[in-house]
Amino acid sequence: MGKESRTLDGKTILVTGGAGFIGSNFIHFLLAKYPGIRIVNLDKLTYAGNLDNLSDVACDIRYEFIRGDIRDRELVRGILDHVQGVFHFAAETHVDRSILDAGEFVMTDVHGTYVLLEAVRQAPHVEFFLHVSTDEVYGSRDEGFFKETAPLNPSSPYSASKVGADRLAYAYHMTYGTPVMIVRPSNNYGPYQYPEKFIPLFITNALEDRPLPLYGKGANVRDWLHVEDNCRAIELVARRGALGQTYNIGANDERRNIEVARRIVKHLGKPRELIKFVPDRLGHDRRYAVDCRKIKALGWRCEVEFEDGLERTVHWYVQNESWWRKIKEKSAEYKAFYEAQYKDWK
Repeated sequence: MGKESRTLDGKTILVTGGAGFIGSNFIHFLLAKYPGIRIVNLDKLTYAGNLDNLSDVACDIRYEFIRGDIRDRELVRGILDHVQGVFHFAAETHVDRSILDAGEFVMTDVHGTYVLLEAVRQAPHVEFFLHVSTDEVYGSRDEGFFKETAPLNPSSPYSASKVGADRLAYAYHMTYGTPVMIVRPSNNYGPYQYPEKFIPLFITNALEDRPLPLYGKGANVRDWLHVEDNCRAIELVARRGALGQTYNIGANDERRNIEVARRIVKHLGKPRELIKFVPDRLGHDRRYAVDCRKIKALGWRCEVEFEDGLERTVHWYVQNESWWRKIKEKSAEYKAFYEAQYKDWK
């Protein structure tokens, strides 16, 4: 597990799913840090892909957007002929949607990752393939923390599909020597997050004086990691991580969902009565918690405290109403999902 030394400046990098929440934040991060980098963003632009996230860099000569599917073998192979590194963010990620229909999660998260890995295996000039997994692959834990070597025990179709991709990436390294590294971040939050996820849903609903649908009694515990800290960690692993290794990324600042909900309404000056308890989600993990000593040994530290990060996130959604309102008002798919999920309490 010795520290490697790679450079990203002067390289052409593929980012899959770069129009999504974490991917778009990561592209902003790389362009700001590396004046000599070139980024190719491959995104299918499903409901969660949004080019508005990258409108400020669309004319940057270092940035290129390609609309396409990671399952398109010929397209992927053609792109990989010109890149030296891959950051693989593209995935179906919403647990509730995976419960309603798991098929697309298997096809995108597992088969799509397979297509990418096959292309990388046949492209010897690619120096690394950094697969972005999730802490949800471990399942729930009442106490203590999961190390990277812990057994994987997913509870939802989403997390199961991420396990499949995670282990397939590792297998390609072990079998073919593919230059794979894996990161498993905890729950991210911050700007540009699609407003079906917990924090942006609650912020935007509160701004509209609509109910905030909290599963069960809100006792589920999550370790909230600001997307800026996650981007710094992922970039660090690309530079200094060891091939074939996995790295947990977490803030180690656990919060119950009810606590987060109350802080959101407090920041917005809204009444707590907007918080409405709804029937718990199927297979809802009680607590996620990861041991982050391995990535800290590379020199990473969490810099954004949750209180400050949440306040900044609330402020971003307040200041960018046109961004999220366009999604919530014009996306028929989002409305259909919303109606199906919460019809019993509206």
